[in-house]
Amino acid sequence: MRVVTMGVHVLDVLVRPVDAIPEGQGATLVEDIRMTAAGTAGGTALTLAKLGATVLTTGAIGADATGDMLVRLLRGAGVGTEFLVRRTDTNTSASVLPISSTGDRPSLHLLGANVTYGLDDVPWDAIAESRHLHLGGPELIGVEVAARILHFAKEHGVTTSVDLLAPGVFGSFEQIAPALPHIDLLLPNDDQVLGFSEEDDLVAGAKKLVGAGAGLVAVTRGADGALLVTADGTETVPAFEIDVVDTTGCGDAFSAGFVYGIGLGRTPSESAVLGNAVAALVAQGLGSDHGDFDLDAADAFAAGGARRV
Repeated sequence: MRVVTMGVHVLDVLVRPVDAIPEGQGATLVEDIRMTAAGTAGGTALTLAKLGATVLTTGAIGADATGDMLVRLLRGAGVGTEFLVRRTDTNTSASVLPISSTGDRPSLHLLGANVTYGLDDVPWDAIAESRHLHLGGPELIGVEVAARILHFAKEHGVTTSVDLLAPGVFGSFEQIAPALPHIDLLLPNDDQVLGFSEEDDLVAGAKKLVGAGAGLVAVTRGADGALLVTADGTETVPAFEIDVVDTTGCGDAFSAGFVYGIGLGRTPSESAVLGNAVAALVAQGLGSDHGDFDLDAADAFAAGGARRV
């Protein structure tokens, strides 16, 4: 499966555990500090490559040391980075994530170069030659730009998926509506569905997105698993029972598992099981790239893992 991931790329610096910030010039010892490639494009690319996809990723990053590290981490995971655009006047997006002992993860975030990506940066030939385009964070590049890219992909027989980035409170229907007719798989979380649909009920919100053109909406709901909504109805797919260390990148991991499952010809329900399994494997360690697994290992975990009731 040849996939192009496009959109948000972030270098995450994760520290664990952080249950309090030392006052003044104080210091405290922690168990782990890691740097990982992340973002709705970068994090999804990592997991797709683990599962066995051939992945090319594209987006805007800075021509800085942070960008160098991000590229190194992506290449080390087997992701093609030749279409990443390096900006000399803008920093690479980065986050510092102090992970608490309970798994909570407040974020200190630098938006960086992600918002500068535009139509002149798009590798059109690479999209046309792929089987799937995954666009992460269309609201950052503008819905009209996103709609043109997704329309091009559909014209060339490429299936499409979209994951949102902004919290629901910052979303509106007009920010996503023009792109919906060109989206096969929409992969938001529950908060984003409510915010971007401008509905008060999750199912009603997802149905509004489907009614406006999205082929299928797969809603991630954390420990409550996934909700699948199509024009034909709804289905819930429970999450797996695990000891959570860090939920960073779990949404991106679900997207990768779901997209890869669909690409293998699995049903949406079977693909959601794979997505939940991959997210569970990632959540048991620190960072978006946690876990040394492939498709067989993810399927084995799904077959033997306990589901939440």
